[in-house]
Amino acid sequence: MRILRLFLILTVVVIIPFVVWGGRFEAWFTGEAAVAWLRGLGAWGWLGGVGLLVADVVLPVPGTAVMSALGFLYGVWIGGAISAVGSFLSGSMAYGLTRWINPRWAAALAGAAEIKKYEALFARSGVWIVALSRWLPVLPEVVACLAGLSRMRARLFFPALACGSLPLGFAFAAIGAAGHRSPVLALVLSALIPAVLIFAGRRWLEEKSKHGR
Repeated sequence: MRILRLFLILTVVVIIPFVVWGGRFEAWFTGEAAVAWLRGLGAWGWLGGVGLLVADVVLPVPGTAVMSALGFLYGVWIGGAISAVGSFLSGSMAYGLTRWINPRWAAALAGAAEIKKYEALFARSGVWIVALSRWLPVLPEVVACLAGLSRMRARLFFPALACGSLPLGFAFAAIGAAGHRSPVLALVLSALIPAVLIFAGRRWLEEKSKHGR
């Protein structure tokens, strides 16, 4: 299956920077180092945090550590909002890079039949896949790329992305604001809250999908 091979290739491409530079980025942007780096930017620390989260598309930035640092510096609400925006923009960039690839190029890359299968998958279950993938390591941007390549409707992709990014950002900002005391709770919340939000908005999303607007 060519699309499966493409998924594996995308995953490997994402993992390679972690293998090559992951240790350095962990040292630079984890815990007190992340707080010190962002604090060193002064009034632009929030923008540096967003930039790091967006750079996670191509670099092994420890996104959850950056979110925790933002929570530590700015508190749960402001730090959470900044973190959520960064996660949302990261997913949007990954989606955008592949969504507007010429369909013929996409078919040549992954196979027309496979693209059709994934178009059906993302049309049927994409909102769940995108939202729940945000709290997984490595997979968020890979899934966003596949959603774009499969031409998942933007009207479905972006609400699903928001449903995953919002709780993730606020959960890890809460960890930072609380002094990194509850990582397990944050992981549980970041996994469950997207599902709750998607379930609550499922009727609206299905209506959008049905009418295509």
